[in-house]
Amino acid sequence: MAHEEIRQAYHELGREASAYDGMITCSTSFGKAVCKLVWDMKKEDNDRYIQLALAGIPEDFSGKLLEVPVGTGVLTMPVYRNLKAADVTCLDYSADMMATAQKRAAVLGLPHVRFLQGDVGALPFEDESFDIVLSLNGFHAFPDKDAAYRETFRVLRTGGFFCGCFYIRGETRRTDWFIRHFYEPKGFFTSPFETAESLRKQLESLYAAVTLETVRSMACFSCQKQARKRYD
Repeated sequence: MAHEEIRQAYHELGREASAYDGMITCSTSFGKAVCKLVWDMKKEDNDRYIQLALAGIPEDFSGKLLEVPVGTGVLTMPVYRNLKAADVTCLDYSADMMATAQKRAAVLGLPHVRFLQGDVGALPFEDESFDIVLSLNGFHAFPDKDAAYRETFRVLRTGGFFCGCFYIRGETRRTDWFIRHFYEPKGFFTSPFETAESLRKQLESLYAAVTLETVRSMACFSCQKQARKRYD
């Protein structure tokens, strides 16, 4: 699917940020219904995968962090409020989604967080610019996944950590059906999708110290870039 079609899909979500945020956090009646129907998740399952996805960020982190995509910032702006010594860059292809994140940052008073509109497949940063690259719920939407893996690897410094979460197929039949018949046609998700096995192989081909845990159809991961590894 073309970048513009994906941008338009997430433009609509950005305009309905409260509904989107409710789905992401499983915190509203509508969000809980979607979590149960589509993802076969209860609130505790949702909280668990988010906790795992963010576990790669130390509580006292004070380095440079890139989040891509930032979405509406509903999951991470509260985290960044407690990382005042960090230098955080948030990037998203959707200006509408990111605008909501910027409003959240303004309300919380986060001067150490900056925002850029851009493409994960062509990140506007020098090699080895960040200590952590965080990607929450992004790779299942990226149209060029090879470019996304290559670029997130490139901008991460040696010894830095890549962490996050995204949808993988083959774990929950109900979820796979909804992804295939609704999320893909609507432009929210873009195939091909990883499985738990293919994702582990992909990460281990690039990184060391790979940890991978699934919660229903969500894969949560953390891994470290080593000097001996390179993206070919």
